Amino acid sequence: MNQTNSPKSSFVLAATSSGCGKTTCTIGLLRGLRQKGYTVQPFKCGPDYIDTQHHAIAAGTPSINLDTFFSSPGHLVDCYQQIPSDNHTIQIIEGAMGLFDGYKRWKGSAADVAMTLDVPVILIVDAQSVAYSVAPLLYGYAHFNPQVRVAGVIFNKVASENHYNYLVDAASDAGVPCLGYIARSQSIAMPSRHLGLTLDDEFMLDEYANKAANLVMDHLDIDKLLAVTAAHPKTYPTRKPHLESQPNHTDPIRIAVAHDKAFNFIYPVNIQQLEKLGQITYFSPITDKVLPPCDLLYLPGGYPEFYLSELSTNNTMLTSIKAHAESGGKIWAECGGMMYLCTSIIDQDGRHYPMVNIFPQQATMQDMKLRLGYRQFTCNNQNWRGHEFHYSRLINQDNMDSFTCITHQETATSRKVNAPIFRYKQVLASYTHLYWGEQNLLSLFQDLC
Repeated sequence: MNQTNSPKSSFVLAATSSGCGKTTCTIGLLRGLRQKGYTVQPFKCGPDYIDTQHHAIAAGTPSINLDTFFSSPGHLVDCYQQIPSDNHTIQIIEGAMGLFDGYKRWKGSAADVAMTLDVPVILIVDAQSVAYSVAPLLYGYAHFNPQVRVAGVIFNKVASENHYNYLVDAASDAGVPCLGYIARSQSIAMPSRHLGLTLDDEFMLDEYANKAANLVMDHLDIDKLLAVTAAHPKTYPTRKPHLESQPNHTDPIRIAVAHDKAFNFIYPVNIQQLEKLGQITYFSPITDKVLPPCDLLYLPGGYPEFYLSELSTNNTMLTSIKAHAESGGKIWAECGGMMYLCTSIIDQDGRHYPMVNIFPQQATMQDMKLRLGYRQFTCNNQNWRGHEFHYSRLINQDNMDSFTCITHQETATSRKVNAPIFRYKQVLASYTHLYWGEQNLLSLFQDLC
């Protein structure tokens, strides 16, 4: 059994549904508690790679994904425990969607994470159009699953002190401690969204974090919040990973990772795994002239559609990446990274921007339609898991006959989906953002399936 160091406080910040204000409350708490002198450590339930970047801006420290579809229970605990904690550390885990919303009933939900880690839940309730009627709602959430400990409630969009008094009575009668409220406000609004919160202007997001802190901390009982979520030393079963890490490697390899304004959707744990394989060099496909010397190139997702002119006119970078592929260099490219490897990307106005031209197809931002969901596939006797989230689509695939689709992907509930993983030589590309926190990415290239 493994025992953790105990932080001062740890909890899941969840909600009854999407749109209740989880992200605003999380960012506000992270920044507000940090301003009070606490060390705040953010986490995010689920596969989101955008909210974690906003957590990092608010908290001043990287945010880690906790996902029970991606991870074995042991690995989830490892991710939670790897952060140094002491009696000044407050761990805040932002939920996703509603508390019990998972890929199959509650599996994969914020409640699932809370149960696996044995941490309490603070519920955010949008009280904009309700008063005492929240009592049965709170009672239901508090008693639906005895293994989920609802330790308190924060009401959002409260109109007045009188309105709040009705809500306090409701919480009291439901047996759920009331921790305060967030006033209804027209003066604060999330920065514009594209696949989530925009990353275009970190200064704007930093300013937003300060505004959120002022709004969130104004009417919360922080002492009560920390008391009902006080952490205690826990013991967890010894880690037993359910995913293999093969092939074994002995010699360190050179790894290049694209990281700039266009490519930044990266799971931190994936980078930790790559660091075990060798030396990582970060580079920018926008500003750097050539690809750094490498054995493995990782092109993550991001916002290439916002920087099409810069990417398209950086001819020396395009040429060096294609040369790496033609010489047998390994490449894993996902979502925006895969789009970058196409012949061209078409913007919303129909303009074509030439790209690396490894795969003879085009990615277009016209007629955008959201496609999302968990994905999984089997390759080399290993189960690989990831998440798909994009508005673009691929066209002109008639010339793809000479390129191999290495496998077919399925949803979390084993339903087949049209989500190819393309191969050219030792280049693998897909719309799926893979999570390999328990795996060796090199094994994906073993015998090229």
